[in-house]
Amino acid sequence: MNRRSLLQMIGTGMGVAAARPAWAQKIRVLPGTSAGEPAAAGDQAASQVRRFLSAVKLGERRAHGGLTVFWLHARAAAAPFAIRTLDEARAKDGLVVTERDQAAVSGLVVENPGPVPVLLLAGEILQGGKQNRIVVEDILVPARSGPLILPVYCVEQGRWQGADARFTTRETVAAPRLREQMLAGSDQRKVWAEVKRYAERAAAPSATASYQAIPDKPEVQAKQKDVEAAIGGTIAPGAQGAAVFVGDTLAGLDLFADGSLFAREWSKLLRASTIEAYGRKIIDPDERRLRASLGELLTAAAGADGSVRRGVGVGWLVELRLSRAKGSALVAESQVVHVAMI
Repeated sequence: MNRRSLLQMIGTGMGVAAARPAWAQKIRVLPGTSAGEPAAAGDQAASQVRRFLSAVKLGERRAHGGLTVFWLHARAAAAPFAIRTLDEARAKDGLVVTERDQAAVSGLVVENPGPVPVLLLAGEILQGGKQNRIVVEDILVPARSGPLILPVYCVEQGRWQGADARFTTRETVAAPRLREQMLAGSDQRKVWAEVKRYAERAAAPSATASYQAIPDKPEVQAKQKDVEAAIGGTIAPGAQGAAVFVGDTLAGLDLFADGSLFAREWSKLLRASTIEAYGRKIIDPDERRLRASLGELLTAAAGADGSVRRGVGVGWLVELRLSRAKGSALVAESQVVHVAMI
């Protein structure tokens, strides 16, 4: 079987053996292993995430406009493989996202004709089709993938029409509490309720109840530019991720084995967190308390239980069950591609 055929079969297998090494006793591997793939691969993915998180170091702090950013440093991938972001792939390789032949709210079709895998982050907004959608989970779409079903939610409740079945992107990731709904696997009604809450707080009404009305609001964009200029324009040397707090509440933590990939995803992740601070008066928290809280979270994540399952594209999704946050990690080619905690 060639590599392309194997990648196209991902997620179609019949199950995973129950035997697990001692280090993986708290991780449950769910059905979905490709035919012929070693059953231990899911356990190995969980172990890689734990080792990766246990080595994370907190870097310098930056603060502005109610937001506090801590740079994160981890073990860099020895030889990171090339990955394009969603927007890069659309511009360079013609990645296409469309409605299915029989359009459905919960699923789209993604196809990557390019020579490089493409990372779609949980929470990325897709515009167009019959209604705007949001990506449910991290997905690494393989090179020359053929069509894959992309799980999504609706973030535009008042529209179900459109002559063009294709979707565009504008480097938009959903605000933290909406991203949290993705990690929690919430139902569609909770997603709509979160969109409504953000729209009301930002005073960004839309005739179709579209989430995109929030980041499109000029005042929100001005806030985002202000924050990005103050704390987001230059990444600390060697940083592979960042934890962002709004006041004393974690807005989001994103960490990559490849620092270059983090640098290319960082701006839209920071803009997403900025929406959480928009229109609020926030007292600057104590840095020592935030550092201690973040350290405790990372320690808990490195030893968390959870489950492992095959992703829609390439790799394994490792759920991190934490008392204080939702978490997920994507592992592919023996590398931790992305960890998210909210």
